[in-house]
Amino acid sequence: MSELSTLNIMYLPGVGPKRAEILKQELRVVSYEDLIYYFPYRYVDRSRIYTISEMQPDMQHIQLKGHIASLRTVGEGRGKRMSAVFTDGTGQVELVWFKGLKFVKGSIQANATYLVFGKPSVFNGAINMVHPELELYDENKSRIQSGLQPQYNTSEKMKSHFLNSKAIQKLVFNLFQSYQGKIPESLPAWIIEKYRLTILNDALRTIHFPKDTQLLEKARFRLKLEELFYIQLNILRLKNQRTFHIKGHIFNTVGSYLNLFYKEHIPFELTNAQKRVIREMRQDMGSGRQMNRLLQGDVGSGKTLVALMVMLIALDNSYQTCLMAPTEILAGQHFETIAEQVASLGIQVALLTGSTKKAERERIHAALRNGEMQILIGTHALIEDTVVFKNLGLVVIDEQHRFGVQQRARLWKKNLNPPHVLVMTATPIPRTLAMTVYGDLEVSVIDELPPGRKPIQTMHYFHNRRNQLNRFLQEEMDKGRQIYVVYPLIDESEKLDFKNLTEGYEYMQKSFPHAQVVMVHGRMKSAEKEAAMHIFASGQAQIMVATTVIEVGVNVPNASVMVIESAERFGLSQLHQLRGRVGRGAEQSHCVLMTSFKLAEETRKRMEIMTRTNDGFEIAEADMKMRGPGDLEGTQQSGLPFDLKIANLTRDSQILQLGRDIAMNVLEQDPLLEQAPNQILVRQLRKLARAKINWGMIS
Repeated sequence: MSELSTLNIMYLPGVGPKRAEILKQELRVVSYEDLIYYFPYRYVDRSRIYTISEMQPDMQHIQLKGHIASLRTVGEGRGKRMSAVFTDGTGQVELVWFKGLKFVKGSIQANATYLVFGKPSVFNGAINMVHPELELYDENKSRIQSGLQPQYNTSEKMKSHFLNSKAIQKLVFNLFQSYQGKIPESLPAWIIEKYRLTILNDALRTIHFPKDTQLLEKARFRLKLEELFYIQLNILRLKNQRTFHIKGHIFNTVGSYLNLFYKEHIPFELTNAQKRVIREMRQDMGSGRQMNRLLQGDVGSGKTLVALMVMLIALDNSYQTCLMAPTEILAGQHFETIAEQVASLGIQVALLTGSTKKAERERIHAALRNGEMQILIGTHALIEDTVVFKNLGLVVIDEQHRFGVQQRARLWKKNLNPPHVLVMTATPIPRTLAMTVYGDLEVSVIDELPPGRKPIQTMHYFHNRRNQLNRFLQEEMDKGRQIYVVYPLIDESEKLDFKNLTEGYEYMQKSFPHAQVVMVHGRMKSAEKEAAMHIFASGQAQIMVATTVIEVGVNVPNASVMVIESAERFGLSQLHQLRGRVGRGAEQSHCVLMTSFKLAEETRKRMEIMTRTNDGFEIAEADMKMRGPGDLEGTQQSGLPFDLKIANLTRDSQILQLGRDIAMNVLEQDPLLEQAPNQILVRQLRKLARAKINWGMIS
């Protein structure tokens, strides 16, 4: 494929410098190879040619064959349009264009037979077609005989430069016409033979110009399997390299810190799930290999306690440890919890954030360098170059998706011999996503809640039950409980959202005149936010009106009710994350989802799932099925860390599993990919990694 990757798209017939720039900007298509790998998103069956007499206004896209009887320009200025009368002997229909009028006029030939493809619509009682595709029948009959026509995603900017789906198809056609060579294979012959795969050359030609649906499905399967196989091979190879090359600190002592804490300071009995994951981590850290483990646990499952106990093992082996959290509030909360729990053990714990005063910062730096400071908890401030540890043995990262990989890499390099890494997430991750995004980490799951925790009761109310809700909230406050009221503030610049939040705050003050109400949102300064949260956490305020800034935030065991306003505007994972802010004490907690009465079918389904289950893993799977993997709030904020050109993690989970099985099989036989038949794999992996920083060795 190397030759195709060096051919500049600008020199392809039909492109040129202007179009090349647009293809680069809009589609990241720079070479011939990029265009070949820009796949259609669907196919339209164009084997059938309708007559004008058969046309109905409610039809989807249809195809007509005939000629243009007349062409004229109508209107002035913005209302200017091109109108053509198209006839096929059974009737006539108006074709209309509002853009590219010069181009349309210049391309139409007199007395020529055309194929017209478009969606019928109605204007002034007559059926017409707006911006139809128009092509000469004689030029295209060989290409359309299969019937299956590819449709390519395009942008408004592309369309305004006449780069619509049809134009992309023509460019791909030109590419295959001008490139007569055979596209070289990218998988070893033994994999192609064993799994009866279509060869790459045929698969790529078929995906753009399928002769029939059977060949198309075979081509799709081949390309999806290859894409997912290489992702898995890369992940598993990195995992192998780490196992072979990176030695970990050996924690072979379980000493007085852990034993004393376990016997005298644990507030309640550990669950079997907590005991199991601690055993898994002890095994990792005593093996001589560097631990890279993902700890998944639903909100309130006791991940922080597990992390602390693993940190105590590091201390028992004379190593320092640190915990990095995404916000100052969460870092402060971890610090208070951990400092209180280990106070009687004489352990030195410090908090380092952007707000730490200079004198305190200097004291912490000195204590870290001489080894007196055993546990450091903080935010991004931990990765600054001025933070130097004497002997860092374990790094715990909370809410992993909120840190960039480069930031984690800097923590990883704080010791000559890399520390063990424990990554925690409160967002349960669907299995297919975990296999691809976190496939190089070992995974531990806490799948059981601590004893005494009652499942949160979730109700869905429409706005007409507002009075009933207020009575319920008053009853809860009379019992001494506190309440969260969350409003959507998806974009800080959305004035409407901000107005809703402030109106909600005023409404709560009026509705509950005897309660103290505080407000928290993203526009507030850190100090104001901290102060408001402190008033609520200390119990002085009974109601907190907030945006999703509390999604990862303050732990208030006395808060027993979460009201989510305009719940239809949140995704499932985010609703579940917000719900997890309550239910942290022994009392029964409630979550109320408030929505308008008019709801889309998918939204109703989301509300039904939330009221039916508290299982974060079930919710994450449902969310991924409904919204796709690249849009999972709380798992991967900005989509996947790689581009999937044809595969879909939700729909192609079986192909993903097969790809992983093949990758594992390859590496079992040839762990370092040194055998001759596997050199093609090494070349492909190098090619895929080109121009990408290899952060995969971290976590």
